[in-house]
Amino acid sequence: MAERWENVGLTAEEYDRIITILGREPNDLELGLYGLMWSEHCSYKHSKIHLALFPSAGEAVLQGPGENAGVLDIGNGLGLAFRLESHNHPSAIEPYQGAATGIGGIVRDIFTMGARPIALLDSLRFGTLDEPRNRYLCSGVVSGISGYGNCLGLPTVGGEVYFDSCYRGNPLVNVLCLGLVPKDRIVRGQATGVGNPVFIVGARTGRDGIHGASLLASREFDESAEEMRPAVQVGDPFMEKLLIEACLELFETDFVVGMNDLGAAGLTSACSETAGRAGSGMELDVALVPRREEGMNPYEVMLSESQERMLVIVRQGCEDQVRQIFEKWGLEAAQIGRVTDDGLLRVRENGRLVAEVPAASLSDQAPVYDRPRRRPDYLDETSAFDIDQIPVPEEYESWLQRLLQSPNLASKEWIFGQFDYMVRTNTIVYPGGDAAVLRIKGSERGVAVSTDGNARYCYLDPHLGGAIAVAEAARNVVCTGARPAGITNCLNFGSPERPDVLWQFRQVIEGMSEACRALGTPVTGGNVSFYNETSGQAIHPTPVVGMVGLLDDISKRCTAGFKGAGDVVVLLGSNRPELGGSEYLVQRTGQVTGRPPRLDLDLERAVQETCLAGISAGLIRSAHDCAEGGLAVALAECCFLSSTDDLAPPQLPGRTPAVGVQVSLRSEMRPDALLFGESQSRILVTVKEEDVPQLEEIARSNGAPCTVLGMTGGERLMITGGPAGQQLIDLLVTELWQSWQSALEKLLGE
Repeated sequence: MAERWENVGLTAEEYDRIITILGREPNDLELGLYGLMWSEHCSYKHSKIHLALFPSAGEAVLQGPGENAGVLDIGNGLGLAFRLESHNHPSAIEPYQGAATGIGGIVRDIFTMGARPIALLDSLRFGTLDEPRNRYLCSGVVSGISGYGNCLGLPTVGGEVYFDSCYRGNPLVNVLCLGLVPKDRIVRGQATGVGNPVFIVGARTGRDGIHGASLLASREFDESAEEMRPAVQVGDPFMEKLLIEACLELFETDFVVGMNDLGAAGLTSACSETAGRAGSGMELDVALVPRREEGMNPYEVMLSESQERMLVIVRQGCEDQVRQIFEKWGLEAAQIGRVTDDGLLRVRENGRLVAEVPAASLSDQAPVYDRPRRRPDYLDETSAFDIDQIPVPEEYESWLQRLLQSPNLASKEWIFGQFDYMVRTNTIVYPGGDAAVLRIKGSERGVAVSTDGNARYCYLDPHLGGAIAVAEAARNVVCTGARPAGITNCLNFGSPERPDVLWQFRQVIEGMSEACRALGTPVTGGNVSFYNETSGQAIHPTPVVGMVGLLDDISKRCTAGFKGAGDVVVLLGSNRPELGGSEYLVQRTGQVTGRPPRLDLDLERAVQETCLAGISAGLIRSAHDCAEGGLAVALAECCFLSSTDDLAPPQLPGRTPAVGVQVSLRSEMRPDALLFGESQSRILVTVKEEDVPQLEEIARSNGAPCTVLGMTGGERLMITGGPAGQQLIDLLVTELWQSWQSALEKLLGE
């Protein structure tokens, strides 16, 4: 029979620590509170000491880590609130509701800061599509994201999707939300002012989601995972929409002292965190909490993770006005307690004391572990891989066709076509390119945003992979003409109790931190998701970076597609003979092996500065990051996204590419590495022929390699190159596009 602390996910040592704090044995409710708040999902007890490595300060940072979301100063008196969160395990058990409530939770994190949500992005990982369950999970997650986001009237403007066998039992569903807030009206999640009333507003409380944070999100999966279905929350986007509008109207008054989302750990986290941040206490009576189910006891009320609920700390004397605002929107607002000055979280039921613990002991005093770390043994084998063991192909066209039809590189229109990415009319660079761009209404300014992370690189070299995740995210934003300003992140890993996983985690953070410092992109917050493994098999280390950048003038925005015939194609950066971790090598060998491409952060910065200067000067007509799939795939994508109209959407259902290209890649390296290698710090740009010298001068002044490759035009993708300068690729663009466009839909059986 399990010990009582094991039933809430705690260890014997942690139980003893609770006894020391309280000076007595906790009752069942108190133990449940600690089980939630000391869970990995809520306390970050295995990650805190490592997360401290991230640079979080910067001139533009208005709010860094520690609140519901980070906020950057974007000028014009506005702050940009943004955060990236995971909802992995719930989505593995119930994909539609898991993904939908992931959207609901991250949106609440944003408007809790006083910000109006303006856009969503997602970063998804699934097992290979040859298995029916993976196809089911993919379809369900995409439906959940679109179903909730579309109902909210929020555009889903970008993201990424990857498929790999390591996610077979544990898909990843990471969601980013952005919002705008007047920078002098940012709301914090703090319970200040002794005697100030505490309200719960929004949906009624039910039994859904109980132990979601402690037993679902903070343990690995096994054959019994389906039994946790009742711990998955159920969302109501229409209720959330009302809640958004009511809260934003409330923020226009001076009635609010603080606010917090009731997400993971429900009332327990909202009450203890708001009191803990303020150094205050709180007393509440669970009998006053509106419920949608009969017979709920205090344990169930405090641990419920029912969605669409907020905790609001209100100024004394404003109670009636607060109720009126929520009644106007058809929502309940119930006063359930008050702020105290004794530092205790005191829970009553009809006046009877049922729990009393120090609030800060829940929110800030969980144990912090520095567990052993060890380099994984598999790295000896993967790093010793020699590409010369793989024969050079006899031809390359079939390999390009195969890569373009692989689910990781094929068009994702089947996915983003289900999202309303134009609602609110702020989206001016649509899904399908390097990064989305949103206008800031009332100004000439805009925001670019991208999510990125290559888990294969992190599996083969976690430090390098972490740095590349930041660099590529910044590069994607730069390709739109925006200057990178800051990041949020979601770090998805296996069990932190395994030394090899924790070594990967530390190395990834060190690599990300190095790149953030080099590129001037502070970390404003994020999320850690551990225990992503099934029956002892961990996923690849998967950091996801959400990068935001700022455009001073959205009329100068840039997109990836070629803009017409007769433009000169230029490569910023250099090709290297690197195939480790590439999509091509995985397709050739069936393994993730080799050394990932190198990253020179000085070169990365030089290439990005050159691209930004070229776009700002009006020289660069298109810009596209050269990443997964290599140079040949990047050229094909520029053709697929081409348009003769500078302002046309980069991709719309039913359109066909308008422009082909002919390039020459003279090099002594083996042709497959030249075509399909994934060397970093490369951007494909086009300029008018007369502007080439000026771009070359900008590149020279920044120390960035700049090579003319060829010219746009015609209907074919034609590449010559290699040591002999032979014809490597000669294919009709429309035929390539048709197979690329339909590949994912066919793989999903749609």
